[in-house]
Amino acid sequence: MLTILDPAGKKEKLCDGVSRRNFLKIGAMGAAGLTLPQLLSLEAAAGIKNSKKSVILVYLVGGPPHQDMFDLKPEAPAEVAGPWRPIPTNVDGVEIGELLPMMSRMMDKFTVIRSLADAQSGHDAVQCYTGRTRGGKMPAGGWPQFGSAVAKLQGPANVATPPYISMCYECTHGPYNEPGPGFLGAVQSPFRPLGPTRSDMILQGVTTDRLADRQNLLGSLDNYRRDVDNSGMMDGFDAFTQQAMGVLTSSRLADALDLSTEDPKLVERYGVGDTKKHMDGNGAPRVPQSFLAARRLVEAGARVVTVNYSKWDWHGGTNNSIFKREQEDFPVFDQGITALVEDLHNRGMADDTAVLVWGEFGRTPKISAQVGRDHWPRVACALMAGGGWRNGQVIGATDRLGGEPVDRPVKFQEVFATLYNHLGIDVRQATVPDLHGRPQYLVEPGVQPLRELV
Repeated sequence: MLTILDPAGKKEKLCDGVSRRNFLKIGAMGAAGLTLPQLLSLEAAAGIKNSKKSVILVYLVGGPPHQDMFDLKPEAPAEVAGPWRPIPTNVDGVEIGELLPMMSRMMDKFTVIRSLADAQSGHDAVQCYTGRTRGGKMPAGGWPQFGSAVAKLQGPANVATPPYISMCYECTHGPYNEPGPGFLGAVQSPFRPLGPTRSDMILQGVTTDRLADRQNLLGSLDNYRRDVDNSGMMDGFDAFTQQAMGVLTSSRLADALDLSTEDPKLVERYGVGDTKKHMDGNGAPRVPQSFLAARRLVEAGARVVTVNYSKWDWHGGTNNSIFKREQEDFPVFDQGITALVEDLHNRGMADDTAVLVWGEFGRTPKISAQVGRDHWPRVACALMAGGGWRNGQVIGATDRLGGEPVDRPVKFQEVFATLYNHLGIDVRQATVPDLHGRPQYLVEPGVQPLRELV
């Protein structure tokens, strides 16, 4: 691991002692010290376009209530319909919940799936990251999550940016966390700038005084790399160390993670939440700025960025009814997710960047005595955007109570097949090797991308 030393030679931990300023000095070593916006601006002026495809996957921790967001049933009995009413959108015939007004005005840029029909019944992020549950046939090591498979198949688009970056906060309830790289092994784990791998982004034995002299530092690094390359030692470096070297010698990742360099008006458009407040104690923080960070990481070259957002497991209880929580959470989510999609369109990134938002299951049609909605695996919802897809539509339908799909049931793996297709990966042909060297398909045989979108 690489570590910064203060002038006295003491080690500083990034979370405690290394300031943002020093951290960014490291990141500014490469590309002649250009910041990410400057570099992208120069590339655009030179006619250089980034045609790399990418995916931003947002996991709504705990299972969002489809019938209060995208599939309202105003004609149902009161114990099913709840207090909210549907509002029209800018797509003829499509209505969504009244607490999502920003989305209603740009529904033509979204696709809603109302009929996810093979959800699991218990809390577990695994299906949202892999497309598979923990039941049935499970290879040794477990199924890899989507980002790990993409990293294995496509590798980094830019040496300075890991192909798979997780912006997910660690939840104290284990099943809410990403399931890991499975049989692909630790080398295909996501880079986690919010977690332990942030220590990979600091230099060992280099004092903060020396960091001030960028030219000398660059010379030292060049000499170090040349000596290592000539000795063949780089061949023995593990993937994490090589990745860290790439990160350290470019400004891309450090700049992307520094939201203080972003236009304050755009930051305000996304909204800002408290990163230290985990909703209900064991969920993820409600931080729409993660959506902005995800966009910046995609610009920096990430192929897959994952985000976990808030907690949506609203069973009700004393002073905690589902509708009270929805009134708090929905507007913040509405602002943040529409800011992301609007931002992607404004920057010309919407065709190359796919966005997927979902949780592990839906909620019960009937409101409980505690004024909550419980787990409901029979039908769930998803929100998609970008991807160069035919957006501005609704896929599937449910019955009059929102409890069963009655038209176009959709499988989680169909959604993943659509994401792989967007990245240029043919799920009919592409495989990844398991621990025994046997090729494993990314989705079950016969599963195809959503025909409505592609």
